[in-house]
Amino acid sequence: MDSPRLTKTGHPPRGIEAKARITARVLQRKRAEYEALKAEIARLDAEVRFGKPLILSTGMATLGEIEAAIDVLETAGTPRERITVLPCNTEYPTPMQDVNLRAMLAIRDAFGVAVGYSDHTAGIEVPIAAVALGATVIEKHLTLDRNLPGPDHKASPEPGEFAAMVRAIRNIELALGDGIKRPSPSEAKNEPIARKSIVAAVPIRSGDAFTADNLAVKRPGTGLSPMRWDEVVGHGARRDFDNDELIEV
Repeated sequence: MDSPRLTKTGHPPRGIEAKARITARVLQRKRAEYEALKAEIARLDAEVRFGKPLILSTGMATLGEIEAAIDVLETAGTPRERITVLPCNTEYPTPMQDVNLRAMLAIRDAFGVAVGYSDHTAGIEVPIAAVALGATVIEKHLTLDRNLPGPDHKASPEPGEFAAMVRAIRNIELALGDGIKRPSPSEAKNEPIARKSIVAAVPIRSGDAFTADNLAVKRPGTGLSPMRWDEVVGHGARRDFDNDELIEV
């Protein structure tokens, strides 16, 4: 995920235009849940005219309705690669058993779009889990006091908890890595002592054949890798080896 950026939710076309005028630096606009459900062409067209990346929030929508909304956006000129779809539940706060984070992956795989999650649960676990699953956008309401009246406040973290959520998400992003399995820089110093080598299990004289009985695998990992065991067994020793000495071929 990129650094947090300001977004606005536009509703009817006039509202969208007014918000665009007063928020000229807004980079993205978010469609409210019922807009995706109704998929009204005129309103979607109004969004597309701005030519910005578009976030489509999909509370109460079915997979078929999401597909219809994406089709309308593409027809109106928004390429699929500029659309991010956010699964959402419109109950405040959302029960954990109704979150269904796997639906986010289903949307990504079905339509080839970027996905995120619009979260209305009472805690911060769901946004963190969503990022671990591949969310590129997180929507989470923020309140100064959870005890204030209104449905949003009880489902929203206060500033300290919100900051903890952001820190956790940033750590998750770091932990996800690049997907290439290789020793990490931090563990390089452990490699010589953690890995093992093929050594003499007993004294071996020059000309003796290496066998499973006179070889062993022990630390440190500064000699022949145990991955070469089958290559070594059967070879003749070119010199004498003391007990526990690293084998050479």
